[in-house]
Amino acid sequence: MDPHIKQLQLLKLVEEIEGHAIFVLDKNGNIETWNKSAEKIKGYKAEEIIGQNISTFYTNADLMIGLPEKLLAEATVNGTAYNESWRVRKDKTKFWGAVTITALHDDEGNVTGFAKITRDLTERMAAENIIRQHSRELEIKNKEIEQFAYIASHDLQEPLFTVTNLVEFFQTEYQHLFDENANTYLNFIIQATGRMKNLIKNLLDYSHIGSEKKLAKIDCNQLLDTLTTDLANQIKKSGAKISYKNLPVIKGYPTELSQLFQNLISNAIKFRNKNELPKIEVSAIKGPECWRFKIKDNGIGIDPRFKVKIFLIFQRLHDRNEYEGNGIGLAYCKKIVELHGGRISVESNNGKGSSFVFTIPFEPNLLII
Repeated sequence: MDPHIKQLQLLKLVEEIEGHAIFVLDKNGNIETWNKSAEKIKGYKAEEIIGQNISTFYTNADLMIGLPEKLLAEATVNGTAYNESWRVRKDKTKFWGAVTITALHDDEGNVTGFAKITRDLTERMAAENIIRQHSRELEIKNKEIEQFAYIASHDLQEPLFTVTNLVEFFQTEYQHLFDENANTYLNFIIQATGRMKNLIKNLLDYSHIGSEKKLAKIDCNQLLDTLTTDLANQIKKSGAKISYKNLPVIKGYPTELSQLFQNLISNAIKFRNKNELPKIEVSAIKGPECWRFKIKDNGIGIDPRFKVKIFLIFQRLHDRNEYEGNGIGLAYCKKIVELHGGRISVESNNGKGSSFVFTIPFEPNLLII
């Protein structure tokens, strides 16, 4: 192909290329060429800007420090120069520009001018600012949670401790004077203070999830071996059968993952059919980016209407007299799974058992929760 035709094709490409202001400068930084994208990004037509100096595009702050001259000098010495900063359009509005300046040489190696490429990264800058703002807000929220945990562990527990001691003293010293109604009222007070103590402990435990971010390799078979030993009395009393095998070795937070499996297995035992021994199967399937665990039981199941509600803190579906607890166990599970960058859901029909499914990525995300 004729070299002249090739040159024309190259010039046409530079002229038409989208999203990049591409133009040539002389040795002093004066503009010699101007493509269509340069017109779109900076607002000047070719006849308005050719012959002008690139200092036209710089803010007063950058002009005061001589940034245009510094970038040309850097490109002269090093061959290229890169910079990101605010640039000024014809209408005096600003955009965040990413600029690359490349020195052009003659056959003897002398600098004859520069090629300059500018990209408008204002949208990216705005997105990064939003992320930084959310990060700051999240940091503030985490500090608020830490403050709440401190209040819960000190300011709330102190008066509760006093009430509990006084109730115990009152019961010891004066119970022989109580009639049946008085004993009933006193038992209500004892039960209520006990529930309050458990609620505070549960809130503290919930706020501490993920506080020690130390990843480790965890053999899930060994983890289940340990858990079934720890839950031996509960398993024996209920007659539960727990099966698992060929579970993977995963990367995660040991304490939190142990709590995750324990909560799900304990729930499967607790919410069992009265006329059927609990059967719990733990399995895992390897996916493209994560392990997909399933804990399946033959318990009372969950009404599909409450598949989301059960993972919210202090949400109960059953009367406390029927099934004990504060409704925080599955909220623990959700927070632990999300700490690893995974997701948890339930597959269930009311009265026909449940399957809790959660994912643990091969490389857990270091989320701040």
